Amino acid sequence: MRRLIIDTDTGSDDAVALIMALKSTNFKIEAITTVCGNVPVELATKNALMTIEVANGQKPPLYVGAGKPLMRDLVTAVNVHGEDGMGDCNLINPTLLPETKHAVDAILEIIENNPSEIEIVTIGPVTNIALAILKAPETMKRVKRIYSMGTAGFGPGNTTPVAEFNVYVDAEAYSIMMKSGIPISIIGFDICLGEAAWNREDMEFLIECQKEEAVFAVQCNRSLLEYNLQASGGHFVDLPDAVAMGVVLWDDIVIEDKLCYCYVCTTEEATYGQVIVNDGSKLAISDGFAGHTPNATICKTIDNQLFKKRLLEILVS
Repeated sequence: MRRLIIDTDTGSDDAVALIMALKSTNFKIEAITTVCGNVPVELATKNALMTIEVANGQKPPLYVGAGKPLMRDLVTAVNVHGEDGMGDCNLINPTLLPETKHAVDAILEIIENNPSEIEIVTIGPVTNIALAILKAPETMKRVKRIYSMGTAGFGPGNTTPVAEFNVYVDAEAYSIMMKSGIPISIIGFDICLGEAAWNREDMEFLIECQKEEAVFAVQCNRSLLEYNLQASGGHFVDLPDAVAMGVVLWDDIVIEDKLCYCYVCTTEEATYGQVIVNDGSKLAISDGFAGHTPNATICKTIDNQLFKKRLLEILVS
């Protein structure tokens, strides 16, 4: 059985991803760790705890992690996910409590006790992961694989023209992770749109089934739906973290992925958070990016219909 640690800045799409994992019977969720990102870490923790209660699945321990990025002030996404990160619906107040140990220490302890067995799924900024690498690099080299919902993939950014949110919040942390030598799979924002997103019919189906966690998954994304309606006029909810979790849970939804070299931009403000991706294509300057060893597998295409079918099925099961 595969064993996961899920690191999350729990906003509304994180909640859907958490429910997917917690309801899965083929994985053991060793821990959930929280980090600042979509919302401050205190809210991310509350949102993760409420999601564990609602999910009708595994109930792993939860550890609170970093409350600020490594070197910059926190940028949140409350304009997208609501002031509470969960659609401002006052859904529930969790009765579960977090553990007292810091998330970074918990991550390192779990890996030390289970070398080469733990996979980490990061669906927020990777501040906790970078801190763990800085604190105990040899221990972190025993991580089996990191799955990261991050970068714009091969498309434009969603926070700046070139940067995706999870990287933009703490690009220094992402750079540390990318240089760590740990096997990394990246699910970029570019594959999380279009047919991978929920449409009106999908959301109506989930509400009508009256399953608590399915209704919760739609309700907590109310602010995201309103944001998309205002931004583009489209009645859809894009779920990047759920797509990333889908790749972890169901590897057969991946149609194409590719080993690439990824470089994280941290110095110039205009490009801060951009991840430059080279897929091995021949370049005019031979000593440019083509000379670097690949440091990540990037998902290029998924079977959107199969992903969404399985997502809807696990929410109503």
